[in-house]
Amino acid sequence: MDQEAAKQIGAGLATLGMIGAGIGVGNIFGSFLTGALRNPSAAASQIGNLFVGAALAEALGILSFVLGILLKYG
Repeated sequence: MDQEAAKQIGAGLATLGMIGAGIGVGNIFGSFLTGALRNPSAAASQIGNLFVGAALAEALGILSFVLGILLKYG
């Protein structure tokens, strides 16, 4: 396997990180909505945790995107 093929495979695998980040953010918001519907009085106190979790999941997705671009063109 030559170096160019390895770069393409690595960039393709980095795309899986972006897909995983999307699934993670969906899980975070879905779980929050489930909890908020079960106990609406506690939902307001969990908004901060919701956004911190979503930001961390999105940061991992952006990191995998940047790594994929670096592998493909770097």
